[in-house]
This record gives sequence, C-alpha cells and structure tokens, in this order.
Amino acid sequence: MAAKTTKTRKKAPLTFVLVHGMWHGGWCWKDVADILRARGHAVTAPTQTGLGERSHLMSKDITFDTFIGDIVNHLHWNELEDVTLVGHSFAGAVILGVADRAPHRLRRLIFLDGAVMDNAETWFGKLPGDIADERLAAAQESSGGVSLPVGEPETFGVTEPDQVAHLKRLLTPHPLGTCTTPLILNAPPANGIPVDYIACTDPAYPPAAGSHKRARTLGWRMHELATGHDAMVSAPKATANLLEKVVGTRAAIRRGSNRPGS
Repeated sequence: MAAKTTKTRKKAPLTFVLVHGMWHGGWCWKDVADILRARGHAVTAPTQTGLGERSHLMSKDITFDTFIGDIVNHLHWNELEDVTLVGHSFAGAVILGVADRAPHRLRRLIFLDGAVMDNAETWFGKLPGDIADERLAAAQESSGGVSLPVGEPETFGVTEPDQVAHLKRLLTPHPLGTCTTPLILNAPPANGIPVDYIACTDPAYPPAAGSHKRARTLGWRMHELATGHDAMVSAPKATANLLEKVVGTRAAIRRGSNRPGS
C-alpha cells in the first residue's frame, strides 16, 4: 500500500503597508519589513511629511490631514489593493483617517499600540491638560511652535544600547500641527473594515492605555505582545510573526465584521 503524502498548503502572499508613529520614519520598520518580504509578502513603509528622510519638508502647515493624505496617495500611486494597513502609536489615528477615505483599498487595519481617536478629536485633546501644555511649551521653546522635540528612546521601551543609539541617530522632531488639528471622520471608526489591536505589554506604554480601553469598547479583537512600545525595533521577529498570524486568523472573516471574538 502506497504511503500517504501530506501536502503543505503555501500561504498566499499579503500586502502590508506599515505606518510609523511620532518622531519616527519608515526606516523604523526595516527589520520587520525584511522578515515579511523574505516570507513572500509585499511590504512598503512610507515616511510621513516632515519626518525621517522627509524632515527637510518640516513646516507649521503640516496637519493631521497632511498625514492622512500621505498614506492615501501612497496607496493610490503605488496601485495597492487588498492592503493590511498597520499603524504604530500616533499612526493608529492616521490609519483611521485612511480607512475613512480609501476603504476600497484596504483588507484590514492593525493597530500596533496605536492611538484610537474619535471624530473631531485632536491629539492634544486626548492628553491631560498639563501634559499638553508642557508639550506646547517645549515646541515653542525648541522650534518656535513648529515641531515637538524628540522623545527619549527609553520612554518607548527600548533599552538595548545599540537600539537606543540607532533611535537617537534617526528620530526627528514631529510636526506640531498634526497634534493640534482634528481627525475628521465621515463614517464610524474603521469604516466597516476588520480591525485587530496589538497591545505592547512589557513594559506597558502609559499613553497607550486609553487607546487600549477604546479598542476594547469598540469590540476590536485584542492581542498582546510582550515587548515595549517600539515593538518593531525591540522585537522585530515577534512583531512580524504576530502581524502575519493576525492576518491569517482573520482570513475567513468577511470585510465589515468587527464583532468581539469574531
């Protein structure tokens, strides 16, 4: 009797667009992107206006709408479809804006310790008043109110010396206007696109706690990653593994189903 053979089903390649958070640039996703590409997936990591290699475009005129337009245009001119859009930290709110404007290009949203904001809310509106005032004062002192000075890598849960040095070399001031102008949504948050939320837990990043709570309230599926806030820097392999796993576990879920536990 002939021995049975087991066929291994190869996973279909996915398309990821990875969006960075405050003070970062597309560069911060390099290790995660390399891992995902080596597994056959298509990956891009655009840099928002005024940051990273686009820091020469820093301006007081950069708004939240500018950031959303950056990603919508990236999707359009690269003709990207069926996209898994990942937003880290501040970019969580950005990908909500993208979902509002270009839902036809998206397969799902993944928040990586990402900000969850409501329609017409500003970033500073999410913060306690004293913290917002401190940051406004720091922006005024450092740049005349154009940008927020760079935060310390350790506050993002990055402690390994080489990684700390890497961040210190590449982090750049963040456009202040994105923090003071509102996120405008014409549809409910996520616009019917399936959402998963990854909470970074070791160490936890206190400013993300409110967004974790909002994600649970909205019924989004929650996951945990035992690393710091800058997971793509401190634990790139674990981050890539979880991103890939999240998409795989949601593959059979129809677009528009965000029921808890679905």
